[in-house]
Amino acid sequence: MEITGRLVADATVRAVNEDKKVTGFRVAVNRRYKSQGEQKEETAYIDCTYWLGEGIAPFLTKGMLVQLSGFMTAEPWVSRDGEPMASLRFRTDEINMLTKSAKNVGGKNKSTAKQAGDKKGVIKPSGQFN
Repeated sequence: MEITGRLVADATVRAVNEDKKVTGFRVAVNRRYKSQGEQKEETAYIDCTYWLGEGIAPFLTKGMLVQLSGFMTAEPWVSRDGEPMASLRFRTDEINMLTKSAKNVGGKNKSTAKQAGDKKGVIKPSGQFN
């Protein structure tokens, strides 16, 4: 499955346990359509995770356009009131940065995967960010 959207905030990294970290970010995906002759637009906000390395987090900045490949997962949890709940999350396998990052990382502007060394512009599991 692929989705394309803009990051609504800079990516963050959190520790899951002593030896595993996950990069998290949220993407806004717009949908335009006509209803009764009137142009309409709605936005879906999708929480995403990237488990293949936290080194990519500094490159994923608010406002940049990304194309993501991966799959949706349902994650069950229990509310404060003890009610069973679930949320959908997009587990990202590949990230294609379609615009430059707003941040200057490490003194050099390595804002896209292509500039960071991947000729196709796609960061894959075996890439430099693992």
